[in-house]
Amino acid sequence: MWLLFVVFIIIVLSGLLLVKKKNMDIWLYQYIQQTFSSLLAKKPENLTLYVCIADHYEPYCGGADGKAAIARVEQWHNMYMKIAAKHTDSAGRHPQHTFFYPEEEYDEEAMNLIANIVNKGFGDVEVHLHHENDTAEALKVKLTRFTDILHKRHGLLNKSKNGNILYAFIHGNWALDNSHPEKLYCGVDNELDVLEETGCYMDMTMPSAPCRTQTKTINSIYFAKGAAGKSKSHDVGIPLKEGRWKQKGEILMVQGPLALNWRQRKYGILPRIEAGELSCDAPADKSRVALWIRYAPRIKGIENCIFLKLHAHGANDRNLSMMLNGGLEKLWTLLESQVKEREGFKLSYVTAREMYNKLESLANG
Repeated sequence: MWLLFVVFIIIVLSGLLLVKKKNMDIWLYQYIQQTFSSLLAKKPENLTLYVCIADHYEPYCGGADGKAAIARVEQWHNMYMKIAAKHTDSAGRHPQHTFFYPEEEYDEEAMNLIANIVNKGFGDVEVHLHHENDTAEALKVKLTRFTDILHKRHGLLNKSKNGNILYAFIHGNWALDNSHPEKLYCGVDNELDVLEETGCYMDMTMPSAPCRTQTKTINSIYFAKGAAGKSKSHDVGIPLKEGRWKQKGEILMVQGPLALNWRQRKYGILPRIEAGELSCDAPADKSRVALWIRYAPRIKGIENCIFLKLHAHGANDRNLSMMLNGGLEKLWTLLESQVKEREGFKLSYVTAREMYNKLESLANG
């Protein structure tokens, strides 16, 4: 009896330590709410799973020089299309990879190689950015210059009806809207307004757990709007639902899944945080796919459509090796097996832009 009591106390204390160490106090309450709600909710039929891989694609990471960076991109160019060509979704379309390329690492040769992958129909390019101690004015110049180069020099990114270049965004170091508690890795309060003014239609930064930049809102698709002099304006927002689309000044926030994985426990006791990451330390497996499908966000009122955003750092050497040498194929095989195992289940591989288009289409009926 005493032994069981001691074990119970150890587990409780370990759990409290995990909550504090991993900053779970930010999002745990909403996660518990969502978990219980999903248990009680009626399971929808004829599910469609839309899958987007949002790659924080940084070929110069780890201090690589130009030669090493280009070698990384060449591996992707030479291998990715060959392995992706072996796989298809329910409509017969090959997997799509969205390269969120960092502004500060722009390299014309690297971008030409990635643009060829896009032109062959295997993905797309969007905008990534690492910055610190920045200003709104300087940020606007960076984003405008970079999107202009991507569009005019490489034929990438779309334009709006009024001729403005549009882009999806992922913030480096997770510090969107100056959300780091110590104001690191950004510096621009009300960054959301700058993004919206320069053509950003969607953000895919979240989740950032276990970092303190993580939002209270999890497993959601919602609209966020900047507020003058305020940071982390995307902490909460207006949920996307049928009949309600984006208003002026708003950015669509598409989050990846955030959950606790009890099948991959640390020390055999504590659950690991599942944040939809693909890496050498977090390859895809069957239990993770099940969690993704359960916790990936949906549009309120259209529960049979699941929008799964996974993230990666695919230019990192170790991650690159895992992904191109079996990791991505395992992921696609696991996803495609759902079509065979679940009656009425459909799989759709999409780019970030295509996911946005589908969300707009469904929201507008």
